[in-house]
Amino acid sequence: MTPVRVLICEDSGTYATALRRVLEHGGDITVVAVCPTAEEAISALPVAAPDVVTMDVALPGMGGIEAVGQIMSSRPVPILVLSGQAGPGTGGAAAALAAGALDVLAKDDLDLLDPAGLAGAALRHRITVLSRARVIRHLSPRLGSTPAGPVPGRRASVIGMCASVGGPQVLLGLIGALPAGYPIPILVVQHIAAGFTEGLVHWLDQAVGMPVGIAVPGAPPAAGVWFAPEGGHLTLAASGRLALDRHTVAGRHRPSGDVLLTSIAAAAGRAGVAVVLSGMGNDGAAGAAAVLGQGGLAVAQDEPSSAVFGMPKSAIDLGVAVVLSPEKIAACLLGLVPETAGGTR
Repeated sequence: MTPVRVLICEDSGTYATALRRVLEHGGDITVVAVCPTAEEAISALPVAAPDVVTMDVALPGMGGIEAVGQIMSSRPVPILVLSGQAGPGTGGAAAALAAGALDVLAKDDLDLLDPAGLAGAALRHRITVLSRARVIRHLSPRLGSTPAGPVPGRRASVIGMCASVGGPQVLLGLIGALPAGYPIPILVVQHIAAGFTEGLVHWLDQAVGMPVGIAVPGAPPAAGVWFAPEGGHLTLAASGRLALDRHTVAGRHRPSGDVLLTSIAAAAGRAGVAVVLSGMGNDGAAGAAAVLGQGGLAVAQDEPSSAVFGMPKSAIDLGVAVVLSPEKIAACLLGLVPETAGGTR
C-alpha cells in the first residue's frame, strides 16, 4: 500500500522531529515536508502533495487558523490540528475546525517518546483515516433559494444532533443559518478529543446568533443549542428535563449519539427530530432509527457534503430515508413548527 503522505507544520524543531519519528514508524506514513511557518507550508503544498497536514495553532507569522482557511479555500487537504492548549481556552482550535480542519488533538495527549506504543499506533491510525476523508471547501447554507425541506409544517419539540469528524464545520453552518430566536431546543453530541468541547461551545456561542452552551442536568430544554459535556451521556428524561449519565457504557463513545437520540424517541415521540451528521463509525444510527420508529423525523447528511460518511450511511442503512445537504437540513429545521415537549406522542 502506498504510504500516506504527511506535511508537518510546526515551529518547534524538537517537537517536529519527535512527531516525524512516531508517524514514520512502521513505514505506512511518510513525512514529505516539515515547515516551521504557515507561509512555508502553504508554499510547499503543490510540490509536497500531502494526503494530510498536521497544523499547530500558534505559529510565528500567519497563525494556524488563517492557514487552515487559506488551505481549505485554495488547495483543500485533510488537516489535523495539534494544539498546545486544552481546556476552556481552546477557541483557536475550535476556529480552525470551523474553518475546515477535520480533527484536533492536544499535544500533551500525544506520547512521542514511544513510537511503537499504543498511543503512537492510535495516532498513525487517525492519520490514515483522515487521509481518506473528503475535504470540503465551504458549507455556508444558502437558504434564499432552498425550499423548506421535505416536511414543512411538521411539529417538533426537540432536535437531537450527533457528529464526529467534520462535524464542527457543519454545525457552524447549520446553527448559523437559524435565527437567534429559533424556538426548538437543539441537543448535540459532538465527538471531539478530551479538553476541546468547552472551547468549541464557547467559540460557537460567540460566532452565531443562537445561545450555545453545555447542557445542565435537571433543566428543561430551552431554546438554544446545548452540547453534551465531556464524559457524560446527555439524555431527555420522561419528565421532559435534561439528564446526565456518567457511568453507563454504550458503545465506544460517552457522550453517545445513540443514547441521546434513543431518549428523545422515548420522551418526545412524534415530536422528536434526529439529525446524523458527518463522522466515522455508526454512532447515532440506532438512535435515529428509534426516533423514526416512534413517528419522529430522522435526517442524515448526504455523502457529497460529509467529510466522513460513516455515521450518516449507517443511519441510512437502518432506514433513515431523508438525506439532505447541510443547507437543506437547515431549511428543513426552519420549516418545523414548535410543539410543547411531550405534547405529541
